[in-house]
Amino acid sequence: MRPDAARNQHPTGKLRTMPSRQNIPTVRARALGVELERLRCERHMSPEDVAASVGGSRFKVRNLELAKVKPQGAYVSRLLALYGVDNATKAVLLELARNAWRYGWWTEYTDVFKGAFVSLEDQAELIRSWQSQLIPGLLQTEAYGRAVIRAGRNLSSAEVDRRWQARSNRQHLLTREEHSPDLHVVLDVAVLERPIGGGDVMRMQLKHLLDVGQRPNVSIQVLPRDAGEHAGLEGPLVILSFPGEVHPDIAYVEMYPGDVYLENADEVRRANVTMERIQKDALSVEESDRLISRLV
Repeated sequence: MRPDAARNQHPTGKLRTMPSRQNIPTVRARALGVELERLRCERHMSPEDVAASVGGSRFKVRNLELAKVKPQGAYVSRLLALYGVDNATKAVLLELARNAWRYGWWTEYTDVFKGAFVSLEDQAELIRSWQSQLIPGLLQTEAYGRAVIRAGRNLSSAEVDRRWQARSNRQHLLTREEHSPDLHVVLDVAVLERPIGGGDVMRMQLKHLLDVGQRPNVSIQVLPRDAGEHAGLEGPLVILSFPGEVHPDIAYVEMYPGDVYLENADEVRRANVTMERIQKDALSVEESDRLISRLV
């Protein structure tokens, strides 16, 4: 589905940070662009050939394929006619074009969420997460989350409230009726033993993990101390997978001073291998559940 798998690699290296949200294409825009490029390549046409047939410039054709510009329905329709797609395929791709630049609830929290992660997370069908320091935001209780938000920051009560409200809204992702993703989390045992917010707060957080782990779309594993050296020593890692085959996985590394996204095929492949090794070294879901119960 993807004739040029390396095109997302940054020209200066394998890692790249994401631009501001206003310039970030959605997964729908990326999927549309990948499919348009595939159709063009199947017909052995260059961007110049397409531009000569439907108008515009080769840059317009390529920017649309790279999801750098907002697609216009009439122009996409001319491209699809040129490529000779059937009516069913045309309907699907035009629907992608109509919704390509539509953002969700998180746009109200641009003061809290930086970059593309929440937008991408909202569109994923599978989220795999390795955490060595903290329980991930999607699984935090309010008391635990507020303690994390306050840690190391000089925030007012209103700012803490605002950040928790945004994080709480993120958590609805796991319980929505349609397109709720699967969440597979591996936690270092040290995360469970670190009493963030104090003993009572941590006890309630651990009980919450037991409760949320009963949901059919959530699985939680714990990496025990006796795992010794392991594949996750380099730090936290999140891998997002999307519906269908038109968009590859994205690996996300949160770090200071900026977050890093891995989209290059080789880097994503290595990230997947790393995650698989961490999951293999971790306790099973059932063993992890018993360990968390003992810690409570």
